[in-house]
Amino acid sequence: MGTLLPGPVERGSCRRRVVRDGRPGRRLVPVAPRHSVQSRGGLAPCACRSADTVPSTACGMSHRAPPSRSSNRSRGNPFRRPISDAEVVNLAQQPNVSSAAGQSRVRGHVCMIAYTDYAGDARVRREAETLAAHAFRVRCLTTKNGGAPKHFTLDGVDVQELGIRKYRGKSTRAYVSSYLQFLAAAAVTCVRLMARGELDVVHAHNIPDFLVFAGLVPRLAGRKVVLDVHDSVPETFAAKFSSRSLVRKALFLEERLSALIAHRVICVNHPQRETLVARGIPDSKTFISMNVPDPRIFNHVDIKPHTPEPGRLSLVYHGTMAHRLGVDLLIRAVACLKEQIPGLRLHLWGHGDDLPALQMLARDLNLRDQVLFNPRGYALEALPGHLRAMDLGVVGNRRSAACDLMLPVKLLEYVSLGIPAVAPRLKTIQHYFGEEMVTYYEPESVQSLADAVVRLHSDPKLRGSQAVAARDFLTRYGWERQGEELVTMYQTLVES
Repeated sequence: MGTLLPGPVERGSCRRRVVRDGRPGRRLVPVAPRHSVQSRGGLAPCACRSADTVPSTACGMSHRAPPSRSSNRSRGNPFRRPISDAEVVNLAQQPNVSSAAGQSRVRGHVCMIAYTDYAGDARVRREAETLAAHAFRVRCLTTKNGGAPKHFTLDGVDVQELGIRKYRGKSTRAYVSSYLQFLAAAAVTCVRLMARGELDVVHAHNIPDFLVFAGLVPRLAGRKVVLDVHDSVPETFAAKFSSRSLVRKALFLEERLSALIAHRVICVNHPQRETLVARGIPDSKTFISMNVPDPRIFNHVDIKPHTPEPGRLSLVYHGTMAHRLGVDLLIRAVACLKEQIPGLRLHLWGHGDDLPALQMLARDLNLRDQVLFNPRGYALEALPGHLRAMDLGVVGNRRSAACDLMLPVKLLEYVSLGIPAVAPRLKTIQHYFGEEMVTYYEPESVQSLADAVVRLHSDPKLRGSQAVAARDFLTRYGWERQGEELVTMYQTLVES
């Protein structure tokens, strides 16, 4: 079984790429070449590298980056890479190009639907780019990020923002309203694509599950439908909003009806699949595509051990700032340890609904110097460079039905970079990681968490052996294997 990486790029390739115009007529329009992209301010970075000035290993080409535009930055996802002018395509102003070239080699047309910021969503990008790199023509419908919706190509994927902004807040009614508007817009777009002969598979990423209903008309017309379950909706809703019995029953029904529409249901890990099957989803319909780091970005081949500076210890948590994910527990653990480890620093990268409350907690505990917030975070491609400067990665998930089914991608990113990790003793994490691979603590116990940090801080040999042992996870479940299985599943689905 050969290895597979999403979006391979031939060195020195400057072939002209095209994307299909979103308007009637099925025109193809040119997109700037992958390497020699002329833009104001110099040569723009190729699509396979980060927005920084360091070339990626996948490309190896050297470019001068154009000036960044703040209007293209994500205000929602802190790990989004800004989209440059050269990557954003104004389809209305492009000339006609013949559509005959390259059509014979297309395996199928895939329309992904994701209520997310595409550029910053690692899972959606990884799956879309992997399929695009293996002869599938992939379009992804997403929420808009900024003023007017954009239509651009990123790493071989045609990204079309719909006219709905992603809602961020705690209002159930506002969430449902935004979801329904997005569903309606996606459904109309899918029908239009099908009418133009540009749709073979509708691939809906949850949350919510019912986005899969955007593929109902195409399914009745013989197209295939895939439901990608990132998080189990009943458990996630209960952790964030309400655990009332009537609400849970309604969400279980929504889950089953959504799975009924789909030909395949993608799960993110084995315990999650077991849970969905126990609730009535046929096992034969399920498929596992784990949310593992992109090896092009999180390169685990060349890892150099990181030795903390004497008297200092840098902890890191990156992602959503939420009490349900235990970020407040991490802050309280630092309060317990600031006298014992004077050089202790906790770096919190990202934002979320509870960010203001967490910042206030740090002030109340007099931790202004020990807890360092970075609400903007870092672009996905730049993230590994910043993580490598950290000593320990920490996961704070509370014990809940939702967290029991999670395998936090942040944990896997620490593992991929050789950073020792501290994690709560929860079901899915324990399913994949033994005692020798991570340092466990009892969920929601601040003292147990603090003791785990001290244990790793005081034992350099333990840190080293744990980092090495944890890499066994990537050997068994890395994207080189997961990606190949995804392409095979898709090929079988389309050919059937």
